[in-house]
This record gives sequence, structure tokens and C-alpha cells, in this order.
Amino acid sequence: MSWLWAIIVGLVLGLIAKAILPGKQQIPLWLTTIFGIIGSVLGNAVATGLGVNDTKGIDWTRHLLQLIGAVVVVGLGDMLWASIRGRNRQKT
Repeated sequence: MSWLWAIIVGLVLGLIAKAILPGKQQIPLWLTTIFGIIGSVLGNAVATGLGVNDTKGIDWTRHLLQLIGAVVVVGLGDMLWASIRGRNRQKT
């Protein structure tokens, strides 16, 4: 069940990250989900490092760090995806 939650959270965080980033991102939905999962894991790692990963009630700080991680990963991933796709299109 934890993998299902990781996919759902990754999808939601990836879509929110795409909405926050300016402009249109070129990455497909499946890659948005993967980048959202990676950003969530990075945000959890930072939260653990700061000691705020498990608090009483809702872990707002952890969720904010997950979102920040997703925004960073989606932004960098989109730039990488665009450069790879652009390079492939120039060859054909």
C-alpha cells in the first residue's frame, strides 16, 4: 500500500509543482509523477535532517519541504527533458 500512496502523492505534488512553475512544462504525466515522487523523497530526507519529519498533528513543514523538493525536481527535470527532446528532434 505504501507504493500506491507514493504514486498518488507523487502525482499530486508533481501537478502542483507544474502549476507553480512559470511557463508550460514539456514533460509527460508519467514523468511528472516520477519527479513528484523523487521530490517527495528529497523533501522527507530534508525534513528528517531538520528533525521535523514526525510531529503531532499535521506535518506542515514536512509537506512544504516535499512540495519544494517536487518544484525543484520538476523544474530541473523539465529542462533536462526539453534539452534531450530538442536534441533528438534536431537529428531527425
